[in-house]
Amino acid sequence: MDLIFLALSLYKKRQFEECVKTCTELLDKNPFDQAVWVLKMKALTEQLYVDDLEAEEEGIAEAFMDNETIAESARPGTSLKNPGTSQGGSTQGYRPWTQTGRPVSGVVRPGTQTARPGTMEQALRTPRTSKTARPSTSQSARTIRLGTASMLSEPGGPFIQLSRINLGNYAAKPSLAKPLFLYILYHENSIRHALQLAVLATQACEFKDWWWKVQLGKCYYSLGLMREAEQQFRSALRQHQCIETFLRLGRVYIRLDQPLSALDVCRTGLEYFPKEITLLTEIARIFEGLNNMTMSVKYYREIVTEDSTNVEAIACIGMHHFYTDQPEMALRFYRRLLQMGLYNAELFNNLGLCCFYAQQYDMTLSCFQHALSLAKEDDVADIWYNIGLIAIGVGDTRLAGQCLRLAISADSSHAPAYNNLGVLELRRGRVNEARAFFQAAASLAPYLFEPYFNHAALSNKLGDLQASYIVIQKSLEAYPSHIPSQELLHALEKHFTFI
Repeated sequence: MDLIFLALSLYKKRQFEECVKTCTELLDKNPFDQAVWVLKMKALTEQLYVDDLEAEEEGIAEAFMDNETIAESARPGTSLKNPGTSQGGSTQGYRPWTQTGRPVSGVVRPGTQTARPGTMEQALRTPRTSKTARPSTSQSARTIRLGTASMLSEPGGPFIQLSRINLGNYAAKPSLAKPLFLYILYHENSIRHALQLAVLATQACEFKDWWWKVQLGKCYYSLGLMREAEQQFRSALRQHQCIETFLRLGRVYIRLDQPLSALDVCRTGLEYFPKEITLLTEIARIFEGLNNMTMSVKYYREIVTEDSTNVEAIACIGMHHFYTDQPEMALRFYRRLLQMGLYNAELFNNLGLCCFYAQQYDMTLSCFQHALSLAKEDDVADIWYNIGLIAIGVGDTRLAGQCLRLAISADSSHAPAYNNLGVLELRRGRVNEARAFFQAAASLAPYLFEPYFNHAALSNKLGDLQASYIVIQKSLEAYPSHIPSQELLHALEKHFTFI
């Protein structure tokens, strides 16, 4: 069999490792075969290709090095960084929020992760590689005119020497330039070289190829140049309407904290691509980030109407019903996910909670047993915490205490478990232990209002009014519309005024 035909067949079958080996054999015989060279580039790219639209996560570098500040205090419903200002949205009282200030979502996706890089060095580390901890702009390259000799690769070394390649020679050849750009961007992860090639290729095609403009926008977006990325994406949309371009332009506005502009872009995309699932999903996510759950669930229902197997939409609708005191409805959606083949600890944990609040007690413990058997190291603490909540609900405080301590042993920074342990210790009359648990929960999770309120109520009961007054103000900072905290604050202010 001809080796070139075999390599093409392996590539189509997505057997990329075998394809690379076959191409390497061919290149050993003829190092200047451009067709095999391109095929090997594409195979290597596919091995490491990720959907960067669904894999991006704003790290500490983007958070601390953001110069695109629009307004210090945004108007209600116009900022993703302060979603608590949304009018008519859910409150922290019945739907918990993450550390980033966003309501808990039905699925884990970009923007909903609470974990962030611990140090600035980790945030600046080049993604998907451990070769260097420097940002991409600090890399240097030699400008050497090499021509076709750049196609030669050293045995045991890199396939393409980026520091030796003359990008100008390839920019004028679209059949070579596009695979080379994707290889540099996804395999070598060199934004600087990819941007240089995209600029040269855009000039070579006289700014008439919309694809290169989209790639320029991707590079600018990766480098944090949002306004330049916006300009490139809008220029590409004027030449050709593409779903990816609409999504990337919307992500630019999200990074600029302009969710209303992102919504306008996605709705414009729906005019060209009606009922497009990805655009509807993006709109639903933005509304969820704005804490407008009514509109978010509306678009998720449209998604389910078009695609009845969309896991994200089903999970988010189920969570919305659970936190609006409709556990029976939520149970229907989670059972649908189970019927679709999802079998993980998170799903059984949610099924157990829905069964408990729907008073189907015979299924509750079996669901949590399945959850514990499938749980990973990061999920064990949450599952034991939820079992502790169920034990509190049935009145078994001893079992509840054991479950909460197991949650803390699995995750020593689980703040809700510390808070609930404080409540149990207070019921037993152990005031000092309860206060210690409340203080530990507040120090671990300053965004939670429950530890502050419990600590303030305990201090008020013990007669320590000054400490109660200080702590209750922190509770209102975390959750300004909490009525019991407001009432306790007014009572303390009246007492001080009377004195």
